[in-house]
Amino acid sequence: MESKKYIDACEEYILHTYNRYQIVIEKGDGVYLYDADGKKYLDFGAGIAVFALGYHDKEYSDALKNQIDKIIHTSNLFYNIPAAKAAEKLVKASGMDKAFFTNSGTEAIEGAIKAARRYAYNKDGRTDHEIIAMNHSFHGRSLGALSVTGNAKYQEPFKPLIGGIKFAEFNDLDSVKAQINEKTCAIIMETVQGEGGIYPAKPEFLQGVKKLCEENDILLILDEIQCGMGRTGYMFAWQEYGVKPDVMTCAKALGCGVPVGAFVLNEKTAKSSLAAGDHGTTYGGNPFACAAVDKVFDIFEKRNIIGHVKEVSSYLEEKLDALVADSDVLVGRRGKGLMQGLIVKEGIKPGDIVNKALENGLIVITAGSNVIRMVPPLVITAEHVDEMIEKLQKCL
Repeated sequence: MESKKYIDACEEYILHTYNRYQIVIEKGDGVYLYDADGKKYLDFGAGIAVFALGYHDKEYSDALKNQIDKIIHTSNLFYNIPAAKAAEKLVKASGMDKAFFTNSGTEAIEGAIKAARRYAYNKDGRTDHEIIAMNHSFHGRSLGALSVTGNAKYQEPFKPLIGGIKFAEFNDLDSVKAQINEKTCAIIMETVQGEGGIYPAKPEFLQGVKKLCEENDILLILDEIQCGMGRTGYMFAWQEYGVKPDVMTCAKALGCGVPVGAFVLNEKTAKSSLAAGDHGTTYGGNPFACAAVDKVFDIFEKRNIIGHVKEVSSYLEEKLDALVADSDVLVGRRGKGLMQGLIVKEGIKPGDIVNKALENGLIVITAGSNVIRMVPPLVITAEHVDEMIEKLQKCL
């Protein structure tokens, strides 16, 4: 098989930090992927919530080709046109004030942490400030992002991590209150926990945390890397709750395949945190990545992607609920929009179902220890939902 030689090459030359599925993806078209042996897969993983527009979108691809013919990189010693356009659209879509472009979601988290610490340092000149994060959260693999990731399995081999981090229970306001003191400078959380098992924040919890932040001049950092950019039926998930953060991180579907992230600040935080020389990146905000961001926002508006997500996600939820009701393997569903999790019965490994799905030409992924995660391209239709249900039923 054609795939085997590429798998063997990757195992020989690439550091083994991933336990990959034994397929080699060669190309994509619409909401389908094709492996090196020509097999077709309906993709309900979207590169882990990245390819919101699906694959081989002509308008998106043409914008990137056009930018390649102009310039790809300039460094941040100079201004560039795509960055100006992309920043304006990101700021207006979020209703916030200033954006900083990074190369990934993890880098966006690092920047948000630095902004929070700089904000607190500017207030009192102290360096002993603390950040409250959530158990079962996931914010990235670098040392800073790992420090606020509430999973001991990921953290243990790399300690000591950065100090001054405390953990509370997601959706438990009293546990957050118990961690707050005069040193607390920020509270960080995902609006919808992704890797932890698809747990949306409860409205009363998120609103309660926001109130605590306002009362104590604590910055609220919301991680929208996976749940943002239309995935829940709102451009950013927090907009449904009416709770605007002080700092927001985003990535994944922000570039729809081109590596790009950002952290976005409100006016209060932007004015009193990072200044010239405090933070930087060689590639962040480069013309190529920002051309992608610029075009993504254009397409979202022109094609009413948000409205489409609300419509098709209602159908998806209805079909998933019916699947759960008829299944001896599934015990529940939770999620928002096109970020859905099917809870698997105790004693059954979600990974086994994922492998059977691959055999049947369907890509789904896992989350937490007992959840099958679905984060498909935002352009799926009811017909794709029906096809997915038919394939998944066979696996179950």
